[in-house]
Amino acid sequence: MKKNLTNRLAGSILLLLALLISGTAHSQIANQGEADLLNLRDNLAAATTVKAKKDLLKQIGHTGTFVAMNVLANYLPDQQLGKTAAEGIYEIAMGNKEYNGAITRSLLAKAALQLSGGKRNAIIARLAEAGTEEGYVSLFNGKDLSGWKGLVENPIARAKMAPIELAEKQFDADQRMREDWKVENGLLVYVGHGYDNICTREQYGDFEMLVDWRLDPNGEEPDAGIYLRGTPQVQIWDIARTNVGAQVGSGGLYNNQKNKSIPLCVADRKLGEWNSFYIRMVGDKVTVRLNGVLVVDNVTLENYWDRSLPIFPVEQLELQAHGSRVYYRDIYVRRLDR
Repeated sequence: MKKNLTNRLAGSILLLLALLISGTAHSQIANQGEADLLNLRDNLAAATTVKAKKDLLKQIGHTGTFVAMNVLANYLPDQQLGKTAAEGIYEIAMGNKEYNGAITRSLLAKAALQLSGGKRNAIIARLAEAGTEEGYVSLFNGKDLSGWKGLVENPIARAKMAPIELAEKQFDADQRMREDWKVENGLLVYVGHGYDNICTREQYGDFEMLVDWRLDPNGEEPDAGIYLRGTPQVQIWDIARTNVGAQVGSGGLYNNQKNKSIPLCVADRKLGEWNSFYIRMVGDKVTVRLNGVLVVDNVTLENYWDRSLPIFPVEQLELQAHGSRVYYRDIYVRRLDR
């Protein structure tokens, strides 16, 4: 355990030095918790003693991230770990008032059952004054494919279809989707062999998105991506594939031609490990953090389907797979236009 902590501290110091040199320290360091959470979750999965698990849960509570609250929530029912998890949820929610949606309110209410005294009273006061904002909502329940559908062509083609034609094509696409996408051990997994996207049933305008992803290290040419408003894409790939230019790293707006398409730096973890995206889209501008590091800074996303047109103002979000297994987890979206 002490060795892991030392390694994480050393990594943070090296990141700080690199960012100070590059002049981007402030925006990067502010999101170090996203990278820390990935390491802590890996260590938590390997921990075997209650003491080790408690220590890791405490550290997860210090990361300050929205996803961390939801990780901690999994341990609330545990008699030995529940209070530690509740204290972590309290620390994150009370220290980040921007997490004010329905999920946060629900987690605080559950945490209050494990706490007492000042912390319990603070939660009660917070909930009493809370509004009704939707906040981040979960797009994947870890159990089934509710809220998702198959891909029918592209936004321009879909808009030209008569309702009955679109319904027929959607039915067929949903059948294919259920063959290619499965839920395994609480993860959303692409198990097909070709090119396929799984799409949200709802459409989005301006939004923030959180999503963890992992490529299969044994896959043939690991490759994936996130389509924003039905449009490719925030790129995901194996950076060892230098023959296709993947050494630039994941997170870039790969299909841009006029605007910047490659990420600001390489922030990928080792192939086969989990990575985390924060994606923000307002109008046609996209910002991406990969593992807490800024890789796309307010760049225009071009309309791949017709470059003479601006990006669609409202459309679906899509998770892409491109020939080999891809794993997704902790998928959340927060609307910014409501």
